[in-house]
Amino acid sequence: MSRIAATFAALNAQGRRALIPYVTAGFPYADITPALMHGMVAAGADIIELGVPFSDPSADGAVIQKAGERALALGIGLAQVLAMVKVFRAKDKTTPVVLMGYANPVERYDQAHGAGAFVRDAAAAGVDGVLVVDYPPEECAEFSAALKAAGMDLIFLLAPTSTDERMRQVAQVARGYVYYVSLRGVTGSGALDTAEVESMLPRIRRHVHIPVGVGFGIRDAETARAIGQVADAVVIGSRLIQQIEPQPHERVAAAAADFLRPIRAALDA
Repeated sequence: MSRIAATFAALNAQGRRALIPYVTAGFPYADITPALMHGMVAAGADIIELGVPFSDPSADGAVIQKAGERALALGIGLAQVLAMVKVFRAKDKTTPVVLMGYANPVERYDQAHGAGAFVRDAAAAGVDGVLVVDYPPEECAEFSAALKAAGMDLIFLLAPTSTDERMRQVAQVARGYVYYVSLRGVTGSGALDTAEVESMLPRIRRHVHIPVGVGFGIRDAETARAIGQVADAVVIGSRLIQQIEPQPHERVAAAAADFLRPIRAALDA
């Protein structure tokens, strides 16, 4: 059983929902990420999504785009992200880490280091899951199998516009959990319609038999609690990044923890 599956199984046994914060690796300081990850776990994070900076993101709103640009300017690429996970994993052997990003950095990594290098090195660093926004499920059977053989899960996005056929395609290759994008737009945009999310999740679960997390538009404890009543996990990113952006180095991890604690409490209430 993967760390992701074990985490969801333990939470389900307790009747609890997973809190999954997203942060961009190398933001707001190049060396802050491992400490930030530990701070989020201490505040109640169950799984961490770590964004791989990329120059041309298609699903990220202004907040995460800006964070990615800053991280890139600080010299953060996929090799540095894997090194951060390895540092984090030296002290935390249990909290799952999911890399979220785009195809270009993954494929460039394999070009630079040899075929299969990304899967090999991600597993060695302690990565548990990979979400590649622009990898369609119908072209991912081989990649999914390689990740599975290395003990990692391939995670996919679903959206309000996803058809039943797309859900079936995702179900064939997805592992760990699926990430339901609650808005028609990019990260951090629009107002969350909890009723629409509530009506969509039974459709997804008819086809997908692994946990369903919901993100895009969750900004506070109130929206997290509402989504937690119907989803298996709540993903929160843009608002968290806004909280840590202005902080001095020594306050970044504490600011993230201060933001996440009431969300954790709301999910557990």
